[in-house]
Amino acid sequence: MRIINRKPSRRLGAFLAMLPFAGLLIAYAVASHYRRLDNPADKLLPSLSDIADAFLRMATQADKRTGDILLWSDTFDSLWRLGTGMGLATLLAVCVGVAIGFIPHIRSGLAPFVAALSLIPPITVLPILFIMFGLGELSKIMLIVVGTAPVMIRSVAQAVMDIPTEMMIKAQTLGASTWQMLTRVVLPQILPALITAIRLGLVPAWIFLISAEAIASTSGLGYRIFLVRRYLAMDVILPYVVWITLLALILDKLLLIFSRRAFPWHHLGGERL
Repeated sequence: MRIINRKPSRRLGAFLAMLPFAGLLIAYAVASHYRRLDNPADKLLPSLSDIADAFLRMATQADKRTGDILLWSDTFDSLWRLGTGMGLATLLAVCVGVAIGFIPHIRSGLAPFVAALSLIPPITVLPILFIMFGLGELSKIMLIVVGTAPVMIRSVAQAVMDIPTEMMIKAQTLGASTWQMLTRVVLPQILPALITAIRLGLVPAWIFLISAEAIASTSGLGYRIFLVRRYLAMDVILPYVVWITLLALILDKLLLIFSRRAFPWHHLGGERL
């Protein structure tokens, strides 16, 4: 049997999935060990025990100045900004994307404009957002919206256009109105694609969030990383990076699980990442 036709068992699959992470951890531990042999006070590659101690301190001890447990307060602030931004981007994707994909006149008028917006690097408009909305929460949220909404709109619009023409013809033959076609044919068909668009949109959304927090913020995961960098506090920076990665992975997997349970028919064609 060819290797492309052989699938690993569940246990073997889990073992193979853990190998790269274990390899990276071992490589870091070895590099840290040899670097600290020359300089025990080295800050660039702190030991795993130092990283664990720093993470435990950030996660359990209250800050003397604010009284907050920094890891959890930073996480809450960042997730609130991310959730609000992605919520607005999703709303725009549904409203504008469905309209572009469903109504030809709107597609002719808006599709080129949205395509042009999706090509603008969002980081370049960050100064404009700061000028328009100030340095508060709104500018950070709007950066996420500007960075993710145009691409999500195009994805949803394409999903609408990919709906088989036969389904539209049958709905019209049975006397369905435009509104009935929209609510009973289009929306149920594009919801799985919307979940996929959200999952893909979360990747740049995290980048825009961390960038905005690093430039103008007094809280958040990105703010904390760029605050301690001046002290070369890698024992804080590294666990924060791992924590952000873990949060992103959890959100992605939760969306995938929701999609599989809510739209099992969409996953019948094969495994989806």
